[in-house]
Amino acid sequence: MSSTDTKATKLIRKCVIPAAGLGTRFLPATKAVPKEMLPIVDTPTLQYIVEEAVKAGMEDVVVINGRGKGSIEDHFDIAFELETTMRARGKTAEADRMRAIANLVRIISVRQKEPLGLGHAVLCAKSVIGDEPFGVLLGDDMIDSEDPGIGQLARIYQQHQKAVIALMEVPESETHMYGIAAGKDLGNGVIQIDHVVEKPKKGTAPSNLAVIGRYVLPPSIFPILEKQTTGVGGEIQLTDGLATLQKTEGLLGYKFQGQRYDAGDKVGYLKANIAYALKRPDLRGGLLEYLREVVKTEKP
Repeated sequence: MSSTDTKATKLIRKCVIPAAGLGTRFLPATKAVPKEMLPIVDTPTLQYIVEEAVKAGMEDVVVINGRGKGSIEDHFDIAFELETTMRARGKTAEADRMRAIANLVRIISVRQKEPLGLGHAVLCAKSVIGDEPFGVLLGDDMIDSEDPGIGQLARIYQQHQKAVIALMEVPESETHMYGIAAGKDLGNGVIQIDHVVEKPKKGTAPSNLAVIGRYVLPPSIFPILEKQTTGVGGEIQLTDGLATLQKTEGLLGYKFQGQRYDAGDKVGYLKANIAYALKRPDLRGGLLEYLREVVKTEKP
């Protein structure tokens, strides 16, 4: 169901979507096109992320941009010439779809002038967020769920009045690729986190619970990030800020419901395209036929 057709209880009013990365894993495609605008079938990845936020009842979406990413703002703006041409050609339904994207939500663009890490990207939104809790959705983490992932976390935040991060079990062999959290299981998917670390060395992870790109945070995270020193990769890591928040206010994790796709990874991106294409009646039959043929003929 499209987010534009869904009325949702407004749990958190604002969210931040960091989108200033260079997208080097997808070069040369991302040399001129922001990685967040790469399509899942025919819809930009970022639009799915924004629709999730809207479905969860958010009113303001703060996109943290970098140089050369003006097409993100353009996508969520009115395309007058395009709509006029389409209507003149009798393509009213298509023109209405384009206008619905522009009317989806209020987009606020903030420039991150230097690539100083995820923690710094979140900090760039401080003046827009103000003194209220907010969501963070990473632009290349897709969660396919009727109940929006960020909305699930927002409900946990309201119940406990503590920061909440999305968690997912991963194989132990992959723990070094993620931020990892560990703690006490409180039931119903909620974890009272007592330890969080950014990309631990192989064999040293405190658990197999990976931190996935959805967070609901209190405004008290901002002064923590302002004082945060650089961590892994010489960047200001959000995970390090969360570790401080855990000690001062407490931190919860939530094993979200839904299928997650890492659209920032080439294989994950392809999986997402296939999964979303299979949900479309106009594409499912032909794609399944092709996939069956590939399975028959492709050697292991």
